[in-house]
Amino acid sequence: MSTEQTALVRKSRGRPKQFDRGTALNKALNLFWRHGYEATSLADLVEATGAKAPTLYAEFGNKEGMFRAAVEHYLATFYEKSLCLLSRSDLSVEQAIEQYLRTTAEMFTDCDTPSGCFIINAASGMSAASQDISEMLRSRHLSQERTLFEFFEKKKLTGEFPNDTDSSRLAKYVATTVQGMSVQARDGASTEQLGSVIDMLMYVWPQLRTVTMPKAVAH
Repeated sequence: MSTEQTALVRKSRGRPKQFDRGTALNKALNLFWRHGYEATSLADLVEATGAKAPTLYAEFGNKEGMFRAAVEHYLATFYEKSLCLLSRSDLSVEQAIEQYLRTTAEMFTDCDTPSGCFIINAASGMSAASQDISEMLRSRHLSQERTLFEFFEKKKLTGEFPNDTDSSRLAKYVATTVQGMSVQARDGASTEQLGSVIDMLMYVWPQLRTVTMPKAVAH
């Protein structure tokens, strides 16, 4: 146990309170979302969650463990809300993408949470000392692009999407738009302003869906 951990344990001794994992993760997530992984200390987490240090160590192991749990909590609480739109059979491809983007924009600008995407925000400014965390965040971020790619490929199989559309490039284009909206939201953009970006994307959607895969070069 580190010197900081030992000090926190001594400071936190006393009559234990009932621990609620969900509440603690919500508070930790908010703290990491606002300040990032490296700028958030164990002392900050103890203060924010209101839990005793030994309780947090027993539940999460250390700060990294709590951050990883906060990432999973974010994905389950916020991220899945928009991704589930891609599995709705009652929506066309265009409708699903538009609702996916608009739901994401609303999430990024929700006044009840910090602005932007937690994963994107947390991934910025990481030092070499946090390489494992950086790789984990990168993997989570890339999973969005992979999900979009699989969505387009599935729609090809059902005949709802042109078979020669370049799903890889289209997925990257949409994912890049989402990343840009996160940065814009973090800089103060409103839901309406992000909505205008989505309006533009949907305006050119008929052209985007006709971008075909590069032809193989003959040798």
